Amino acid sequence: MPDPYLLRPVTDDEFTSWARVIANTYGNDLSDEDLADERTSVELDRTIAAFDGDLPVGGTAAYTRSLTVPGAVLPVAGVTWVGVAPTHRRRGILTALMRKQLTDLHEGGGEPIAALRPWEAGIYGRYGYGPASRGARLRGDKRSMHFTPGTGFGEGDIRLLSRDEARPQIEKVYEQVRVGTVGWPDRAGRFWDVRLFDEPRARGGATALRYAMHQEPSGRATGYALYRIKDERDVFGADVSAVQVVELATVTHQAYAALWRFLAGIDLVPWIEYEGAVDEPLPHLLTDPRAVRSTEVDRLWVRLVDLDRALAGRRYATPLDVVLDVRDGFCSWNTGRFRLQADGDAVSCDRTSAAPDVRLTAAELGAAFLGGTTLASLAAGGRVEELRPGALAHVSTAFRGSREPFYPGGAAFPAH
Repeated sequence: MPDPYLLRPVTDDEFTSWARVIANTYGNDLSDEDLADERTSVELDRTIAAFDGDLPVGGTAAYTRSLTVPGAVLPVAGVTWVGVAPTHRRRGILTALMRKQLTDLHEGGGEPIAALRPWEAGIYGRYGYGPASRGARLRGDKRSMHFTPGTGFGEGDIRLLSRDEARPQIEKVYEQVRVGTVGWPDRAGRFWDVRLFDEPRARGGATALRYAMHQEPSGRATGYALYRIKDERDVFGADVSAVQVVELATVTHQAYAALWRFLAGIDLVPWIEYEGAVDEPLPHLLTDPRAVRSTEVDRLWVRLVDLDRALAGRRYATPLDVVLDVRDGFCSWNTGRFRLQADGDAVSCDRTSAAPDVRLTAAELGAAFLGGTTLASLAAGGRVEELRPGALAHVSTAFRGSREPFYPGGAAFPAH
């Protein structure tokens, strides 16, 4: 029986109606200006729309990107624009869209991994995605944020620049940081356009974006902070105004400390907010670490499209020789036994008939892929099975990174 919903890329003429269907899924309105801005970053040949007759009723898309993973930078399909019209829910459309997207990547020899940041965390595990990085939503009481004696701030200066002055320096700093920071994607110009989009309707009641740049005495830019200030009172009239840090990146620890001292010293605003890494260094700089409280949230979810290419593409913390028995109910080509061998830059992952050491699904491998979520913790929850004594601890350690992976946000992989 033929599928009642045709799946294919959208044309330029269909983009507006398709995009509004996806936005309406989440109760969002898109103005003509919004649509024009979004159109600059969407790759039409990487969209997939579900049509009911001539009417688009769902879709997904992918950005062509690269992502820093442990020891390497890999091509990644940044999954975005995911949604199904409220009138067509629970008809299998989303499953069909996800299956086609992953199958097309596999059959076309596309990116070995896909990644997204979901609005709803309960959806994508069924499609083999695993939560590979976490963030910490930090809220600091600026009145108690005092830096420890001996904190190295360096001899640089903080300067507030205009967008046009700041952007070339920001892009240069970001590029230096991202090639060595697991979880950071590349950003071409069109994605910087979206990241720095600052029309009043995008500010959530806060000020325009501010650009704070740290520069060494030589004039070299070594860090930046993008922030807004939101003036707000709670229901009792108390001042809960906050400095909202949108993004912060530094290439030296002195620049990091200096930027946070600057942000914490902004007058007339009692709070500071930032979503940073789980192992964010900021609390270690303060005499009272409790001045900054945090709540962990999942951020980037990873799907291994082609398990063998993905696992062979990254590097491992220790030498490794393990046979993985993998189950993948959504992408059957990943099901089977794979021997993963690693010693420095020599890494291979090949099918084998050898006895397995560890049994798990592709979703668990996706969760562990960036070196944050550990296979040992997944095993403790019954998600990974050790078949050879000692194998789990060894492979779990090998997958770990030196720091927690962190996705800095922006227009990379938001699954609308």
